[in-house]
This record gives sequence, C-alpha cells and structure tokens, in this order.
Amino acid sequence: MALPFRAAARHVSLRASTTRPRRCIHTTIAQHATPIAHPPATGPPPEPPTPAVSEAQDRVARKLKQAELLRRGQAIRANPAKPATALQKRFWKDSTVKETPEGYQVMLDTRPVRTASKDILVVPSNKHALAIAIALEWDQLVSAQQALKNHYIPLTSLTSRAMDLKKADEDASPNLRRDLVQMLMRYLSTDTLLCWAPERNIHDAVGLEQRGGVESLRQLQIRTAKPIISHLTSHVWPGVEIQPTLDPNSIMPLPQPEATRSVIQGWLSGLPAFELAGLERAVLATKSLLVSARLLVEWSQEFSHLRKDVDSQKRFGIEEAAEASTLEVSWQTKMWGEVDDTHDVDKEDIRRQLGSTILLVNGSSKSP
Repeated sequence: MALPFRAAARHVSLRASTTRPRRCIHTTIAQHATPIAHPPATGPPPEPPTPAVSEAQDRVARKLKQAELLRRGQAIRANPAKPATALQKRFWKDSTVKETPEGYQVMLDTRPVRTASKDILVVPSNKHALAIAIALEWDQLVSAQQALKNHYIPLTSLTSRAMDLKKADEDASPNLRRDLVQMLMRYLSTDTLLCWAPERNIHDAVGLEQRGGVESLRQLQIRTAKPIISHLTSHVWPGVEIQPTLDPNSIMPLPQPEATRSVIQGWLSGLPAFELAGLERAVLATKSLLVSARLLVEWSQEFSHLRKDVDSQKRFGIEEAAEASTLEVSWQTKMWGEVDDTHDVDKEDIRRQLGSTILLVNGSSKSP
C-alpha cells in the first residue's frame, strides 16, 4: 500500500536517524558537584547591626578628609601650570580692601571686584567687616571659574543684590522693589513661626511617654513664638495684631488681618536697599518673615534706636533665629534621630545664610 507523501517523508527521516551515528554537542566530561561541609551552627544568630552615633567632631573630620581628597583629585586631573582655559587659573595673588570716597572696594591685586552688571562693587563706609569678609571670600578661591558660582561667593552676590536694589531706587525704577516686597508678603501667609502643630496626634502618646511627659511640639512652638511676636508688635509695628496661621483642627492657613498686612507691607517698602536684600536672604533661609524681621531689627544699624533699652547679653542672634525657624525638624530629629549629610548640612547652611544677613546689615555708627 502506498503511503501519503508526508508520511513517507517522515518514515524515511526516521530510518535515516536510526542508521546515523549519534554525535554529542558538548565534548567536556560531565562532573558531579562536590558539596562543601558547613560547620554546625552554634548559639543564637548575631544581633542586627546598629548605626554608630555620629559625633559633630567625627563628621567635621570626615568632611575635611573628603575635601582634602577632592583637592588632590583636582590637582591630579588638572595641571595648574597648564590650565585648559583661562578660567581654570587664578589671575590674582592678593585680595585687599581699599578705602575710597564712595566706600570700600575689594581689590584683586590692582583690579576691583565687579558685579554681574559690570559695576564696581562698593561697600558702604560703615560696613568695614563686610568688606573684609568679601575679600576673604576671594582669597579662598582657587580659580576664576569658581567666581561664576554664587555659592562660592555668597557675600559678594548678596552685596551685589543690595547694590542692584539701590541702583533701581536711584533710577526711579520701583518694579524691582515692588516685586520683592510682594514676594516677601506671601511668606507671611504661611510663616514658619505661626504654623503650630495640632495639640495631639497619633504619635503623641508614644513620644511623650518616651520623653517623660515633656511639653508638646505645639506648646514649644507657642513658647518660642510669643517673645518674637511681642517684640515686633511693641517696638517695630506697634498695635499690630498677629494671629496663628493654622487652626488647631485644620491644616488650611488663615490670612492675617488686612490692617496687619498693610502695616507690614508699608514697613517693607520703606526699608533701605541693604536691609531689604538682607531680609530677603533671611526669609528664603528660614521661610519666616517674622523671624527674619526680628533678626534684622536686632542687628541693622538703621534700627539701633530700638535697642537702647535692650540687654546686650540677651540679643536675638543666629542661634535663636535658626532654632525658632527649625523647631519641628529639631523635635523630629530628637525623637527619631538625625540623618547624616542631610540634617547636619541643613543646620549649618541656615546658620551660614543668617550670618551673611547680619554681616550685610550690621555696621558702625560712621555715616556711609
């Protein structure tokens, strides 16, 4: 009987496969795995690792070591004798302060430091400490390229901002000042000093029990805010009413009274250029217009008449302003711990920015 074509082809292939010798794909000899005897487990399992407590001195030493390694790496990658571009070398040797009839100028050898608009940077005659600090900034630079980044020269950029405001006022260009005042007023609606936590939440029971029943976060915020608000409403804005931003049972901010906003906005509009620029730097750092205003009044020469009856040993300084604006972060880190290279960096950065504000607005009684 004849087979179909497909069946016949399959029959032929099967016969061919049975007659051909089999050929192995792999030529290596198969070997069995050799098990390794493990010692018997003795005792309980080891304890989980616990993070070591990071001390401030250890963190500073580690950061100094990292900075030294970074400098060595930069020295290896780039030859100072043969820089790739002119910006990668330092074209000045000494940074000095020169007194002129207009004020102090910071000199790079024989060249004065200029602002981004090519104007000569002039520090008022009553701010000698600010001029010295700017000269130290430029003395720490290792290349001209670093001068293009504001975080390398924070005081220079801050003084340039004050000069731009002063120049705009002299040229009768109110747009810059008006926009800045409007931006600062927006911080009043969500001021950090007035955003008090609810009296109780789901984490309070455990937290208070662990801390021995100390005051709550809301009580701490109120105790910190009252002296600041009292000083502002009695010395700076007499008769002004400042209310908490958050209701105890709500997260929606409450606006300040219209009379309060009008008085504070008028006070901001009348600030000198250097004071307004310093206040802007402090507000951006603390997210609090009230804390920044309290710091400004305490250190600005424009408000020295308000400090005649104030005890010099109890001045409102950098530490007080930083603690008042970071109460919630400090509260949480005391309870849950601090994250290295995050909380510690933020803590020092806010103090650096508040210090630059004090240097900008502080001065001697010598008239500019």
